Amino acid sequence: MIWAILAFLGIPLWFCAIAIATLLWRNRSLRHRAGNMAVRVLREGDKRWHRGHALWVHDVFAFRGSPAAWDELLVAVTSATARNATDDERAQLHRLNAPIVMTLVTDSDEHINVAGAAELAAVLLGPFEVPSPTRRTDPS
Repeated sequence: MIWAILAFLGIPLWFCAIAIATLLWRNRSLRHRAGNMAVRVLREGDKRWHRGHALWVHDVFAFRGSPAAWDELLVAVTSATARNATDDERAQLHRLNAPIVMTLVTDSDEHINVAGAAELAAVLLGPFEVPSPTRRTDPS
């Protein structure tokens, strides 16, 4: 339907194809940036998880949804806690093995749930990760 409207307006279809390919290529390049995580985000008041990619920039959580969603989220985070997903959450989080859910508290006191695969446990908390105690050896 949209193709017929664009053709009627005189826009060549090859131009539309190049525009779509450019958008997909730019989205793919964003997924390959350093610190990228494939996550699902559930904001307060939402009923379903939104799929996308995220990264930490200092204490700011940056999220970009899939290309069809055009959903972006930049929030300053004051605290973060991680836990294993409940059975109800696991049923909604498809294609994530052993999902871990992180709850972010923003500076405006909003709570945002972020879920990721178990492999991302070390990077999901970002700057709020509690460093593991290192064993010190006695030099004597």
